[in-house]
This record gives sequence, C-alpha cells and structure tokens, in this order.
Amino acid sequence: MSEKTVMDSIARLVPPGSRVLDLGCGDGALLAHLQATRACSGYGVEIDDAKVLACMRRGVNVLQLNLEDGLTMFGDDAFDVVLQIDTLQHLRNAETMLRETARVGRLGVVAFPNFAHWPNRMAVLQGRMPVTKRLPFQWYDTPNIRVGTHADFEVLARRNGLTIEDSFGLHEGREVRVLPNLLASTAVFRFSS
Repeated sequence: MSEKTVMDSIARLVPPGSRVLDLGCGDGALLAHLQATRACSGYGVEIDDAKVLACMRRGVNVLQLNLEDGLTMFGDDAFDVVLQIDTLQHLRNAETMLRETARVGRLGVVAFPNFAHWPNRMAVLQGRMPVTKRLPFQWYDTPNIRVGTHADFEVLARRNGLTIEDSFGLHEGREVRVLPNLLASTAVFRFSS
C-alpha cells in the first residue's frame, strides 16, 4: 500500500489531526504519509524486525508486537483511528481483532485483497486459485490465511454491530465505487461501533 494514490485514498478516511494506531504498519510509509499530509500522530504496530527498523528510520513511532496476542495493552477509545491495511487477512483471530479495532479506536479503517474481483472469479471457474498482481502468491506459499470479499466484510461488520461509514474498492490506484465487489482488487472500509 505504498503507492501515493492508494495512500491518498486511505488518508482521506482519516480526519486531520487524528491520533492513529496502524496495525501491521509495515515500513511505516502510510503513517509517515498521515503525519506529513494530515497532521496525524500515533504509533505503528509491526512484528518484523526489518520493518520495525524501517519505521524507526522514517521517524515513525513503532511498537514491536504480535497482533495475535490482541490489543489488551490499549484502553477503550485510546485512538481516534485504528488502521488495518493489508493486515486482517493474515490474522488467525481476524474477527476478534476487528472487534478490538472498534474498541480501541473511535473509527476503524480496513483494506484487504478482494477475492471476488472478477479475474479471481475467472481463475476459480477455470479450476485454479487466482494469482494476480494483488494476490501474487501460489496457494501453497501465500501469507494470506483468510480470503474475503467486499460483500463478506459488510456481513461481518453487521454481525459485529459495526456501522460502515464509507466503503469502496481500489484497483490500479483508482477508487471503485460502482460494483466494488466485482471490479476492485482491494476492499476498503471505514467503520465505527
């Protein structure tokens, strides 16, 4: 999620001046972007040593934590916004982490690969798991342990009492607001509890 147009789309969902917690922040590029363009502050959470170091080199505050252990160290509404950008699909406790995101932040923003994007559907119709620019791994070596769709997340959010405030898809750096479940390679949601 380092492409500037994609970061700008995500950034528009974050109110200026917000205190942000970025779960699975990678190299800190998005949080640094939010600091520079939206006057945000906050922390990234990352487990990978090299990515933690990259965050530090960018001047991004980072905590090295395993998200599978939860967010118990943070109080209710401790942050204005909690981000999970390309994180949810990697977690074993995805639903629990979604509820924790809503507890710790007043707003949550998630983005994940949309498995219902039409090229993925075509691959499955041909009897194969999709391998695309957005899902570049073979079925046997993917870091994704979950596959979800734009429509699936809507159901999950309702089931957990979350209010979706905005949703769209992203594809090749552009926002997709018409038929995002079919036409977007990435699903994006902003929600509150």
